Amino acid sequence: MHEHVFGHVDADCFYVSAERVRHSCLRGIPCGVLSNQGACVIAKSYELKAKGVTTAMPIWDAVPLCPDAVFAKRDFRWYEVLSRRMLDVLRERSPAVEYYSIDEMFFNATGWGNEDARRLQETILNVVGVPVSIGIAPTRTLAKLASDVHKPFGYFVAATEAERRQLIDGQPITEVTGIARRSARKLAKYGITTCDQFAAAYPPLIRKLLTVKGEQLLYELRGEPCIPIATKRATNKALARGGSLGGATNDPERVVGWVFRNAERLVEALDHHMVYCEKLTLSLRLKNKGGLSKRATLPKATANFRTIVNTASRLLDYCWPPFLRDQRVEYMHVIAERLQPRSCWQRGLFGSQPPNERIAAVKQAINDKIGRFALRTAATLPLVETYADDTNDYDVCDIYGKSCF
Repeated sequence: MHEHVFGHVDADCFYVSAERVRHSCLRGIPCGVLSNQGACVIAKSYELKAKGVTTAMPIWDAVPLCPDAVFAKRDFRWYEVLSRRMLDVLRERSPAVEYYSIDEMFFNATGWGNEDARRLQETILNVVGVPVSIGIAPTRTLAKLASDVHKPFGYFVAATEAERRQLIDGQPITEVTGIARRSARKLAKYGITTCDQFAAAYPPLIRKLLTVKGEQLLYELRGEPCIPIATKRATNKALARGGSLGGATNDPERVVGWVFRNAERLVEALDHHMVYCEKLTLSLRLKNKGGLSKRATLPKATANFRTIVNTASRLLDYCWPPFLRDQRVEYMHVIAERLQPRSCWQRGLFGSQPPNERIAAVKQAINDKIGRFALRTAATLPLVETYADDTNDYDVCDIYGKSCF
């Protein structure tokens, strides 16, 4: 028996499974969940996957592949309800649980075996309504690998050295979370393409190729725990808000509207975490030009909306200058960096609350009473369809407490 045993629970096709909980008619038929603009598939049932539909596929490409499929817009408020029910089930059964993401949790599984994993699956299915896959192993990396490769509705317990070897032998290295295509290409140059080859590699080489994070993964695949369960979220190093613009556009009013929308949402996040930021980055992706970004240092650490949106607007002029205005913008992120806790920040001794902060406080009070975005900046008025669609009112980044971001 290992001194440390980690468990990993991963909901199968979580968004689709959540829709099936409240709409039982969707069970057993091809089903997909769409992005907030309804343009792309962000989750798919196994029936839809079998038809060749992939994540991020545009809806107009997915429908011809499976004309009988049913598609629903995502509803993160509902998904959070089920996610937290699953979290409650785990907390009743384990002394330490990490809320890793909306559909994944790590937990202390010391003393657990196959029967415990099976009972947990049944309990979550009965209480929450969603099927899950479970991995139990001496490290969190092995536990996650076990649940990933035994989907759907499977479980695997690596309690012995033979079971650890069975889990990693021949598994593509890209099955390990934290090793994506770029890292895999670096490793392939040294003949490392599978998990067992990675675990047998020379640690200093892996550190050189993939930094200390990669070396930690090596030891974790060997069954030596390096990464603990985080029952509390680590302090944020940065906060970001943004995403798709709901279709590529070079309309200046719409692009500016998204700057203001993302700035408003970013200020909400800064307020929630009770931090100020000292640096701001604007990142864009243009349709035919790739990614562009620019960073600025703010006059002082702040969460003031007017300061942040004015800075983001100036950064937009750098990233999307007049000679690029024929290029359409697809994605945008506004990122707050160099975060400072407000409890450690001292105001001026004789200064009063600035007028724009008083206005922001009134705006927040009205929105708290009437509804989010009921009162918003006039620059966002061109985004009529965005604010008219309820799916845009709540996003996965508004679900606080997760440790993945």
